[in-house]
Amino acid sequence: MKIDFTPSRRSTVGAEWELALVDRRTGELSSVAEQVLDAVRPGGEEEHPKIKQELLLNTIEVISGICDTIAEVKADLNDSLDVVHSVLDPLGVELFSAGSHPFSTWYQQKVTDKERYAKLIDRTQWWGRQMLIYGVHVHVGVDHRDKALPILDALLKYAPHLQALSASSPYWGAEDTGYASNRALMFQQLPTAGLPFQFRKWTELESYVDDMFTTGVIDHFSEIRWDIRPAPHFGTIEMRVCDGLPTLEEVGAISALTQCLVDDFSARLDDGEILPALPPWHVQENKWRAARYGVDAIVILDAAGNERLVTDDTYDLLNRLEPVARRLDCADELRSVETILTCGPSYLRQRAVAKQYNGSLRAVVASLIAEMRDGKIARS
Repeated sequence: MKIDFTPSRRSTVGAEWELALVDRRTGELSSVAEQVLDAVRPGGEEEHPKIKQELLLNTIEVISGICDTIAEVKADLNDSLDVVHSVLDPLGVELFSAGSHPFSTWYQQKVTDKERYAKLIDRTQWWGRQMLIYGVHVHVGVDHRDKALPILDALLKYAPHLQALSASSPYWGAEDTGYASNRALMFQQLPTAGLPFQFRKWTELESYVDDMFTTGVIDHFSEIRWDIRPAPHFGTIEMRVCDGLPTLEEVGAISALTQCLVDDFSARLDDGEILPALPPWHVQENKWRAARYGVDAIVILDAAGNERLVTDDTYDLLNRLEPVARRLDCADELRSVETILTCGPSYLRQRAVAKQYNGSLRAVVASLIAEMRDGKIARS
């Protein structure tokens, strides 16, 4: 099977942000997505170009256009938030984004009435019905097909850093799971989800996809739901590692880090460098460590098994990427990664709120709603 990769302008960037709809009074999830999408849909159009449906009726997704800078991405997403809030405010419904809802139960949620979602649930059954999770995806443009797989493999080295920074799903069904990102381990239960295979050549990817079609595993390339994947139609690398992020500031920070990493790898390939990659078993272990321990994870750095605290490695990474960020005009957004490290990722902030309010998960939801409204990380 031939898979055409449509090259993009190098390091163009876009983001997709999954948002939960919650009742302002109770903090429970609210299945009003169809009403919201109908209200925001321009006259004569099938859907809003940047406000989309998702698997569950308690969820919508806002997407940016193809942007040159992270500031453009943030402004684009913020415009969509304003549109959505104008519809939600009279309904008494709020938005928040985190890897999971702290206490709403999966079996009470309604699935969007679309054939592709019905097919997914029919095949995956119990695991599919439990996908009460939210994420952020970042696309970065790649200017040549042959760069896509080397960049993907190199980016896997930093998947635990992205996972730790974005971890926001410590609670599941009103219980503290002990994990920073329960979502990361939930989502990989779906067929073709989880960590990608590390292919050496594009033809190996084509053979894999051909096998998936032949054996009926997928009907469309988009059903390959890897944590990081090439998006051939868009000409991008799509980073899908991250939990839902509560604030626009964090979306900007993670998008900037992703854009800088991909651009740096692209430039190094242009210079003839062979990009470093971790063995698959180290990649797998790093994912578990970041999901379990968040910013306290000790990650494996190389094939020799050298290890380091993920926060220490992230600070050095930010320093190394600073010239790249200046060139891409996202230095301010990249510095917001340091704010996440200073204030703590969402999983730590959520636990701090629960502790402050005697274990109240309603207070946790209220804090997530407030952060979404403010757009900035809550500083203690």
